[in-house]
Order: sequence, then structure tokens, then C-alpha cells
Amino acid sequence: MSTKMRAVPRAASEETRNQIKAAAQLLFARHGADAVTVQQIVAAAGQRNNAALHYHFGSKEELIRQMVVDGAAVLDERRQGMLRDMDARGGPATIREVLLILVMPVIELGDDERWRGYIRFTSNLQASDPKTFREALNNRWNAGYVACFTHLKQMLPLPAALIDQRLSLLSIYSNAILSAREAAQEARKGSKSRLWDQRFTIENILDTLEATISCPPSKQTLVILASDAP
Repeated sequence: MSTKMRAVPRAASEETRNQIKAAAQLLFARHGADAVTVQQIVAAAGQRNNAALHYHFGSKEELIRQMVVDGAAVLDERRQGMLRDMDARGGPATIREVLLILVMPVIELGDDERWRGYIRFTSNLQASDPKTFREALNNRWNAGYVACFTHLKQMLPLPAALIDQRLSLLSIYSNAILSAREAAQEARKGSKSRLWDQRFTIENILDTLEATISCPPSKQTLVILASDAP
């Protein structure tokens, strides 16, 4: 068999895999991975029966794992490049600079039609099944993310307990904001949004996230923190 003849089935197989992933990505984004069946995925992908998914991925769980890794690898490559550029400039100068590395790759991904649904899919998965999400990343595909959080921990002039909680809130808030933005992009079908399409929107999102982690704690918070100290 010639190389050309072998290449056709491989290309068709890869196309089918991509169709299944794209269909699952939007279904998971809209309904959550747990609520979507294999039958719904293969139907949305234009396949005839459930065997297509099992042939290409083995199981729905493996499909989810691969989908998480696909997008995470793109995000991590972008973050790592931005981190290298920052290090070449002498390291982080401001909290805003680190937040930009955390958030902008996700915004860029959300603006790419090929990845539409990925942000909501992974945000939902982190909330509903964090164990599956962590196992998919396998401490390999989130190195840039972890590096950014390490920088923020070192830069924030706050008690450690508050920093830890604020960084967790930062992750929750950013997931929610960027998921809402992605959903609006899908729904508006070319029309402009007064909320999401202002020229200052991205900068204002960064402003609010920076305020989340860097605003001075209130007296009430500090009193409770001191009273809870061992």
C-alpha cells in the first residue's frame, strides 16, 4: 500500500477525532460534562453511533482528559513565553504584569473560534470535578499558571492566610468572568454587547481582578484574622 493511500484514512480519522472534540467542547460548555451523554456527543459530531467515540478515545472520561490537555498545552505554551519575556526584562515589576500573563492567554483562546466553549468547559469541570481536572493536568500542563501564582504570593504584602484565600478567589472570579464573556460571544451572533465590547473592557477586567487580590484588608477582616491566630 502506498504512503498516499495510508495517509487518507489517517487524515479522515484525525478529522473525526476533531469533530468529536469540537462537538463535546460546546456541549460540555453549555450543559456541563456530567449532563452530556456519549450519544449526544456523537450525534452533534455527525457520527452514526456511539462506537465512533469509543473507537477514537476509548471512553468519555478519556475524551475529557484529552480535551483538557489540548487547551491547557496551548495556554501553558503562551504563558511560558510571556514569563520568559518578563524574566528577560528583569522579572515581575508589578502585580498587573503577572495578572496579564495569567489572563490574556485565556482571553486570546476565547477569541479563537476553534476553542469556543473551552473556557466554560474547564471552568465547569474545575467546579464539579476538580480531581479529574487536576489529574488531566498531571502537574505538567499548568507550569506557567503555577509560576504566576508563585510570583503573586511573593509580591502581595498581606498575611499568608489572606493571600491564599484571595488567590483562590482570583481563580474563581476569573473563571466566572471569562466564562460569561465566552458565552456572550457565542450568543450575540455578530451584534455588539454594551458589557463586553467596550474598548476598555479587558483593561477593566484586569483592574477588578487586581483589586480582588491587592486591596487593603478591612479592619474587621484583620480583627478576625488576629483572633483566629493560634
